[in-house]
Amino acid sequence: MATLETLNFDNKALRDLPVDPNEEIRVRQVSGACFSKVQPTPVKNPELVACSLPALQLLDVVPSETERSDIAEYFSGNKLLPGSQPAAHCYCGHQFGVFAGQLGDGAAMYLGEIVNKAGQRWEIQLKGAGFTPFSRTADGRKVLRSTIREFLCSEAMHHLGIPTTRAGSCVTSDSVVIRDIFYDGHPKEERCSVVLRIAETFLRFGSFEIFKPVDEETGRQGPSVGRTDILKQLLNYTVSTFYPQIWQRHQNIDDKQEMYIEMFQEVLRRTARLAAEWQCVGFCHGVLNTDNMSIVGVTIDYGPFGFMDRYDPDFICNASDDGGRYSYKNQPEICKWNCLKLAEAIQDCVPLSRTKPELEIFDEEFKRTLYQQDETEGKRGSIKLVEELLMTMKETGADFTNSFRCLSHLPLPGTTSFKERQEEVLTYLLTQCSTVEELKKSFRPRMDPKQLQTLFVLMQTNPSLLAVLGRGFGALQAELERIEKLGELEGVTQEVKKSEDEQKWKEWLEKYTARLLMETDGLCETPLESAVEERVKVMNANNPRIVLRNYITQSAIDAAERGDFMEVRRVLKMLENPYTPLDQSPHVLMSPAGAGADSLAVGAEAAASDCKGAEGSTGHSGHASRVLATYDCKPPDWSLDLRVT
Repeated sequence: MATLETLNFDNKALRDLPVDPNEEIRVRQVSGACFSKVQPTPVKNPELVACSLPALQLLDVVPSETERSDIAEYFSGNKLLPGSQPAAHCYCGHQFGVFAGQLGDGAAMYLGEIVNKAGQRWEIQLKGAGFTPFSRTADGRKVLRSTIREFLCSEAMHHLGIPTTRAGSCVTSDSVVIRDIFYDGHPKEERCSVVLRIAETFLRFGSFEIFKPVDEETGRQGPSVGRTDILKQLLNYTVSTFYPQIWQRHQNIDDKQEMYIEMFQEVLRRTARLAAEWQCVGFCHGVLNTDNMSIVGVTIDYGPFGFMDRYDPDFICNASDDGGRYSYKNQPEICKWNCLKLAEAIQDCVPLSRTKPELEIFDEEFKRTLYQQDETEGKRGSIKLVEELLMTMKETGADFTNSFRCLSHLPLPGTTSFKERQEEVLTYLLTQCSTVEELKKSFRPRMDPKQLQTLFVLMQTNPSLLAVLGRGFGALQAELERIEKLGELEGVTQEVKKSEDEQKWKEWLEKYTARLLMETDGLCETPLESAVEERVKVMNANNPRIVLRNYITQSAIDAAERGDFMEVRRVLKMLENPYTPLDQSPHVLMSPAGAGADSLAVGAEAAASDCKGAEGSTGHSGHASRVLATYDCKPPDWSLDLRVT
């Protein structure tokens, strides 16, 4: 194990890839290099918000090191870790489908790579540590709210079992910057904060786009056009370091084209699996630009992400994504499109005629991961049942996470308590359905009706001007659909909706019961109770009790902005056990009815009552402890007002 002074740095990326000889730290195009040397900008009075011991243990950091009085100095960048070599990475990207040219690490800084005692290599970064040549019009800083979000979600995703970058620490300070949170003309001061990020590598698809020639649509180009020598260098570094088995098969062959194709195939598989795993837990990334796609298939760059509450395939977590390009249902296809952009980026070394046909791998791997089964007759029946479940969730506005989780409470037919438990599950599912008022709130227009009408006319008469104004057809279409859905709710009473919801769930539960009956075949020698226990174990290991919903994050942020970091730390601990049953989970505030899908034994009516109490809060700032006590419950009403850009 190591102290902060004895971490085993071995900065291979800076040895193997070109570093810009110009050390001037000003905004500029960086050509012929993958990295630029930088230095963190100090902050005033850095203060530790939280540490993730499991993440820091990847670096062999001794747990007692987190209690050092100067830990915030190191993890803010005020002091450099011995052996670190701060640098900013140069990359480009397609943002919302349009090539944006050079982007790069505008706020993140590579510190180096640490090789732990197990021989694992981990790159570490400080995000929010100050100005770099890639900061563009920004200041290289991140604020407390966005830093807490990235810190918590990085760790939450890891404990859900989803490939991700990690977060070792979150530090804030007395330095401030001005931010206009919703870009609506209401700026305010916010505290500069820094997150320590950990990953196998932070190379992304956009790392390979620095060689892109002039884009016909935007007129932009990469800063290293024509430098095929560096492209080969970057490809060889990527394969040899992160795909060593592929490298071993080809290292002694002069023509590396087949090696690059194998790497591309593996990137396709990893990216497809990642997208499928996002869908399974209701995670929406929010900004799936090519510069936010990891070359090793992990979740990277947590910005306006969101975990879906009410199941809605059109769910958009990014309030800036007017057209829904990065909606929940679009994520798989967007990831595949980004893989095509990667193929285009490396075509000087391997032609598109060789890589483009390989894109079919993505669809195959995505489907295989999503359903975890083969296309046999019985399996197709299971897939259909899941699709019908999702449709029922959509039509009733049911909570995605809690609906899946509660199904483990339905035992196999033939057990003595089956009918009773079936009624409990039905009652609970009805508490997880959206009310008429909640749906109306969700579908309320985001644009002023007069503005919408003007833009709609403009779309028909002068669409080019519409594009200049920053509004596309997708944004207007999405707004019109919201208005249409809102209109459909006019005259619908809560009593009518509840009755319809009950009928829909009864119909689906009947089909589910028939499917469960199939599982009892051949159990004559196996006690039914043992089969039920195994089924519950498997289901609970795959359907989380907790995900990082926006309202939980916001409650922790509100407390932290008041100077109370305990909520961030407690939420972090809860997220470390997302599949653990409620009665076995540490760090939980228990209340008689303060639980969600794991509390059916205390009665769904009680759970619903406690949810209603949380929803009745007039605001979220003063109710953090109560809301956190019911964090696996249906989200409170005020959560519908949360927006992340």
